[in-house]
Amino acid sequence: MGEGLAVLASSLYTMRTMATRDIYETGFDEDVQTESNANQCPECDGRVTTNTVETVCEDCGLVIDEQRIDHGPEWRAYDDEECERTGAPLTAARHDRGLSTEIGRRTDAKGNELSGKKRQRLARMRREQTRGRFQSKAERNLAHGLGEVRRIASVLELSGSVRDQACQLFRSAQTEDLLRGRSIEAIAAASIYGACRCNGHSRLLDDVVDAARVEQSRVANAYKTLNTELGLPIQPARPSEFIPRLASELNISDATRRRAVALSKHHRETAISNGCRPSGVAAACIYKAAQEHGRSLTQQRVADAAGMSPVTVRARRDELNAT
Repeated sequence: MGEGLAVLASSLYTMRTMATRDIYETGFDEDVQTESNANQCPECDGRVTTNTVETVCEDCGLVIDEQRIDHGPEWRAYDDEECERTGAPLTAARHDRGLSTEIGRRTDAKGNELSGKKRQRLARMRREQTRGRFQSKAERNLAHGLGEVRRIASVLELSGSVRDQACQLFRSAQTEDLLRGRSIEAIAAASIYGACRCNGHSRLLDDVVDAARVEQSRVANAYKTLNTELGLPIQPARPSEFIPRLASELNISDATRRRAVALSKHHRETAISNGCRPSGVAAACIYKAAQEHGRSLTQQRVADAAGMSPVTVRARRDELNAT
């Protein structure tokens, strides 16, 4: 009896070992190269190996087959399920890089209406998630500042790349402890203006201030601090950068716009472009070009589009005529 049990136990152990060996010796890991003895190279009958990318012959280098498995994220939405197999991409526009979970309110993932009991449960879960969302006061300030940056970028209709650069600039300002003693809204608006200046966008400080929730003096002070402490790679603004925006607002012809650009480039290296607001020089170029083409454009209208007084437009126009 004892000998029979020993034989049975030995047989069970052998079967378990064979099953385990069969499982773990199977090449499920596609990152590890495996040799195939059954298949040979059709050209030279050499040794064939398979890796993640392709199946090749080690002797002659012939590519026999390629793996068609895409190991990257799958963004394709199916017809029936409309599902995605991965979450949203990482973004610098959110304090947690976009990895946080959003709890719904009235419908589930398939759009079905939730019951009252389940809505109450989700409300409690959402409240607890909000309480534990931020680990520190700095993270809470970062979330508030990045939200303000996204709001201003949306109002100004900026591109996603400029918005992300402004968010990264706000992060750098917080890392360098530049938020101490300053308004979060002012640093956010200054980050937007700094990102626009770094990318060569013709955005006036008044445009950013109109979309912000803080005074112009605070935004100007915050931008000066960012430019000084972080060393922003900002080039001096040229009058030609403001002409397309002004031309679009004033609805002038293409010939007038090209003439204004030519005037701005002609006087770029002269004294008129040094020490003067580039937007003022651009407004004067547009006003003079409109006069040359017989367009009835008043100084007040040009000044309102450029955000300055008619006296400035008239003074820059006189300097253009004198050169």
